[in-house]
Amino acid sequence: MKKKIAIAMGGYSNEYKISLNSGNLVYKHINTKVYEAYRAHILEEGWFVVTDDEQKYPIDKADFSVTINNEKINFDCVFNIIHGTPGEDGIFQGYLEMLNIPQTACDYYHAALTFNKRDCISILKANGIQTAKNYFLNKGDEILEDEIIDRVGLPCFVKANKAGSSFGVSKVKRKEDLIEAIHFSFQEDEEVIIESFLDGTEVSVGVIEYNNEVVALPVTEIISENDFFDYEAKYLGQSQEITPANISEKDTHSVQEQAKRIFKILKLKGLTRAEFIFHNNEPHFVEINTCPGLSEASILPQQAKAAGITLKDLFSNVIEAALKNR
Repeated sequence: MKKKIAIAMGGYSNEYKISLNSGNLVYKHINTKVYEAYRAHILEEGWFVVTDDEQKYPIDKADFSVTINNEKINFDCVFNIIHGTPGEDGIFQGYLEMLNIPQTACDYYHAALTFNKRDCISILKANGIQTAKNYFLNKGDEILEDEIIDRVGLPCFVKANKAGSSFGVSKVKRKEDLIEAIHFSFQEDEEVIIESFLDGTEVSVGVIEYNNEVVALPVTEIISENDFFDYEAKYLGQSQEITPANISEKDTHSVQEQAKRIFKILKLKGLTRAEFIFHNNEPHFVEINTCPGLSEASILPQQAKAAGITLKDLFSNVIEAALKNR
């Protein structure tokens, strides 16, 4: 009897289109000999299962079921690849936990923690993980430009605290541009984090649960054609992503061990991807994605390929881990 798997994709943020691409890749490569997969679009306008002929069937939120051709379908597991809210910030995880439906991403509390950049950084700094210098702002706070610059220096990065895919991010080189950048970030979130500029090699490390172990994938070096790794660099081809990275064996081991340690400190599950910058020859943590992109252009599938892991095996492993932990 095949397990029925809902591939949850979409979300309520600007990242929903990227998530749909990710979900479609999972649907394309899932092992159909073992699983009966359904595309579940979780969108602001509604929750639907979308069939191969693009017919939409509403999902019953009372039990996360769907009725197709008079047959009620209950899911054994949810492959959660929603980027942003509600799938990456813990809301969807909490909902599924109440229904006792396993899902592939981390649990609701840990999702909420990692989605909040400043809370996540605060926890990791307390555990000895190196990060940029930072300054926090809430919407309505007085903006003290000199105090901010004294803390983080110039250039600096201004980021929406709870947003992904580089939405609401600016690199500020001059004091006179700081206010505009802060207001730009406030369009995405009511909290802003301002960070010092870290000069160095930027890398990305996938950490996954594979064969019942926490495994760090080959490291990817990111060389952006733009001023930083922004949306265009990530998704419109304006960057080079080199896997494995052109860094020393020592640095590779160092950042992989750091990424695995962060995975364990934050009690994560499933598929994750952490970003670092080698500053003064040491990896400095930037952020972590607990529902990382899985589209054709995404980094984690590139890393899995370099590790000799097929997407079919990658996805089967994360589903089986979720079912085992039910």
